[in-house]
Amino acid sequence: RGGEEAIKGGGTSGGFHSPMDIFDMFFGGGGRMHSRPERRGRNVAHQLSMSLEDMYNGATRKLTLQKNVICQKCNGYGGKEGSVERCPNCRGSGTEVHIQQIGPGIIQQIQTMCSECRGEGERINAKDRCKTCSGKKVVREKKILEVHVDRGMKDGQKITFHGEGDQLPGLEPGDVIIILDQKEHASFQRSENNLITL
Repeated sequence: RGGEEAIKGGGTSGGFHSPMDIFDMFFGGGGRMHSRPERRGRNVAHQLSMSLEDMYNGATRKLTLQKNVICQKCNGYGGKEGSVERCPNCRGSGTEVHIQQIGPGIIQQIQTMCSECRGEGERINAKDRCKTCSGKKVVREKKILEVHVDRGMKDGQKITFHGEGDQLPGLEPGDVIIILDQKEHASFQRSENNLITL
């Protein structure tokens, strides 16, 4: 037991591809930190309904999920080796930055998803795309999780499966979080670790 659409911005791009390009223009980029935080996929939560008896006494449940896993055919590249190229429009950032003047001396910066690569930061020619994943780099796969509900666990309590979330190249998988949902009982009500007759 462990388990964006982008807003369409008008105006001119001004040649900026990253929000930090503008920052560098005014302040210089020499003092900026270049350390990058660890990139991690999002967590996924699932609700698991349990009877009062099973919550009180403990039980094991099997939960079947669908998740994205790295395509083994192309090893997560999405196509033949060498066929993936950095998007020339966003220079691999996946985003475009548009500068728009909205008043005297006032400019507005709008960041949107790249219209060429749709936020991927790279592109693959259709003829070179992996036939198994269609260039998506991942495929759907069934996963069965064995959820151990310990005796006395409470309604709303969470059980975490670390690293069992969707996979994506370059990202650490997120977690699958199971949230226990105790069903109502016809005869008893639970108060902490005690059962009360209705």
